[in-house]
Amino acid sequence: MVDPMNRADRARLREIFDPLRVGRAMARHGVRPAILAVLAKAPMHGYQVMQELEQLSGGRWRPSAGSVYPILQQLEDEGMVRSREQDGRRVYTLTVAGAAEAERSPLRRHPWFDARGGKRSMDLRRLAVQLVGGAIQVSRVGSEEAQAQAREILIDARRRIYGLLADDDGEPLQAASRDKEAVQ
Repeated sequence: MVDPMNRADRARLREIFDPLRVGRAMARHGVRPAILAVLAKAPMHGYQVMQELEQLSGGRWRPSAGSVYPILQQLEDEGMVRSREQDGRRVYTLTVAGAAEAERSPLRRHPWFDARGGKRSMDLRRLAVQLVGGAIQVSRVGSEEAQAQAREILIDARRRIYGLLADDDGEPLQAASRDKEAVQ
């Protein structure tokens, strides 16, 4: 039986739904821009930086103290952050130069960096993977009628999900429209 999904399609799905994607993004982009990006939200001490990164990634990534504190010191040496003692902890604040570098960071635009993600986002991703798995099974072993019904269900589900992304004027958000066109 022919696999309805080619290797490239499977690779794209893995990239979209892989919980380790964050770790690979960190390996590619580095911890430094992630630290700058969280400090752009508010002044924090090192442990708060680690907690914030863990929370923003939905628990998928938490840098070690051994990677965070040396980078904070390096950022301070470079004039990207200032530190001050507060309640026995060193709290870091971005300087103007640090804020400018944080704004240029590719991680500021990374999907996991949105605080709306987290566990709920991972739950939706798991359900989406299960849906894709079911659709693949129907395409492999289902009758023509079952495949036609599955197609209609998927089309309706996609339409309804994009409807959730509509703004106040009823127009889909730009990213949602672009994604929808890619699926069609």
